[in-house]
Amino acid sequence: MPKLDGLEVCRRIRDQVCCPILFLTAKVEEQDRVNGLMMGGDDYILKPFSLKELEARIIAHLKREERRRTRSEYRFCGNLCIDYSARSVAIDGNILELTPMEYAIVEFLTMNAGQVFDKERIYEKICGWDAEGDSRVVTELIRRLRRKIAVHTDIEFIETVWGMGYRWKK
Repeated sequence: MPKLDGLEVCRRIRDQVCCPILFLTAKVEEQDRVNGLMMGGDDYILKPFSLKELEARIIAHLKREERRRTRSEYRFCGNLCIDYSARSVAIDGNILELTPMEYAIVEFLTMNAGQVFDKERIYEKICGWDAEGDSRVVTELIRRLRRKIAVHTDIEFIETVWGMGYRWKK
């Protein structure tokens, strides 16, 4: 390349875009390969190379990128599975039919398992600071959540800490 070297091009791409970067080069020194990979390159292919190998490496990197992009985040609590990407909760494979507010409570409590939150804090977290309403709705939502969970398991995931609030059992 006449004005920039591959390392500078790689740095500029990494500053702007998240994508696979493959170096195609005739530089065979180990330090050149190390520099290319340390600068943010995902692969370093030395010339001469076959087009089939290049195609296979490109496809492998694109598949890896797709898996990374579509990766779901799960949390398991015994037989209960929460898929945060799909915003769903399942027990033994049975998906619970939750309202958005019920799911928001599950998400908030599970992301902070073991911590106790009073009704007001839970209400603020799921509805926002300026929501018009009453934190007493949290009591009803938790009652409904417990009932929906109890259809599929005897395990009590949401614990009442009397005089303080609720927590997701660790």
